[in-house]
Amino acid sequence: MNSLIVEAFMQMAREKNLDKDVLAGIIEEVFGVLVRKKFGQDANFEVVVNMDKGDIQIFLEKEIVEEVEDPSIQISLEEVEKLGNEEELEVGDFYVEEIPLESFGRRLINLARQTLNQKIREIEKVIIYKEYSEMIGEIILGDIYQVRKNDLLINHNKHELLLPRSEQIPRERYRKGDTIRAVVKEVKKTSHGPVIIISRADNMFLQRLFEIEIPEIYDGIIEIKGIAREPGERAKVAVESNDPRIDAVGACVGMKGVRIHAIVRELNNENIDVINYSNDPIEYIQRALGSAKLKAIEVNEDEKKCTVWADPSQVSLIVGRNGVNIRLAMKLTGYDIDVIREEKEIEYTDDIELVELREELGDEIVDLLIENRFDTAVEVLTAGVDELAEIEGLDKEKAEEIIEILKDQFEEE
Repeated sequence: MNSLIVEAFMQMAREKNLDKDVLAGIIEEVFGVLVRKKFGQDANFEVVVNMDKGDIQIFLEKEIVEEVEDPSIQISLEEVEKLGNEEELEVGDFYVEEIPLESFGRRLINLARQTLNQKIREIEKVIIYKEYSEMIGEIILGDIYQVRKNDLLINHNKHELLLPRSEQIPRERYRKGDTIRAVVKEVKKTSHGPVIIISRADNMFLQRLFEIEIPEIYDGIIEIKGIAREPGERAKVAVESNDPRIDAVGACVGMKGVRIHAIVRELNNENIDVINYSNDPIEYIQRALGSAKLKAIEVNEDEKKCTVWADPSQVSLIVGRNGVNIRLAMKLTGYDIDVIREEKEIEYTDDIELVELREELGDEIVDLLIENRFDTAVEVLTAGVDELAEIEGLDKEKAEEIIEILKDQFEEE
């Protein structure tokens, strides 16, 4: 029976991937509970577990006395003799008896099994918590096994991982059975066991992807100095080369963009700008803002504030669609950036009739402006972008284009 019980317990341990020495300790603890239930809380005993032989031995020690007052720890000399002990013992000695497992009965053995299961589950929770706590910041590969309203459940090495909506890439579609990559972001302790939270929206996920796709980053030749992301939309990554012979941006982009494209595909076509890092805040901010032409830039390093002056035509490039470009530049550099439109001062010496600008503006635009009582270039420039945008058939973008074309005509003069 001993070997059958040990084998049953060993099977549990194998299923939970427990070390046999740990299991032996749990069995000793569990059977200690059984001995106390059967013989009392004060019983002196020892549980010996031999996992290799598949054997459990329980030894109960009692003091030999003339008159038994506490049967859980005492035994009479007469009782010892009845048990057929071969040793010559006397009052004051200790009698050690081996207790067969059968004597505990089926009910207590089942209790032992339940207690063991509970102990194994508790240890399993500790093991899982420790394992995934050490994996924070690492990428895992798992299978989606349940798609819920606000999160996904991921199977990773038979463990359940959680991908909340807040850590998903917006507009990314997920299906049950799909394989997914994400970074381990956090491990929480709860009364039901550890909750492992993974993320595809965190900056660390993008950083780990760069390390996977770009050997120079993994080897430490190129260093990522900063990351700013709006998941699914756009990201800016500042890099610096520790080897003057290697171009950091070129290495990250790769031949024909092959390296960066692999990362973009993984991130559901998130647009990634890779820029060179600089210790000079003015240069760093200029690079972070992208290709827009700036007229002037002023930085307050103490207050982490920056003011940028640019022509109206460049403001849309600085700000970006829905303001994403300037937001990312502020996140990346740590500076609060304020943009000031600076209109060009142009002296309008000789006015130009719009009919003379059909080639530059196009017949349709010229006719539309004349219909709305604009006959000369100065009249249009004086009206400005906002007034032109109110004309049916024109929007703000087209109005800005018209203004720029007309300003160019006077500059050429």
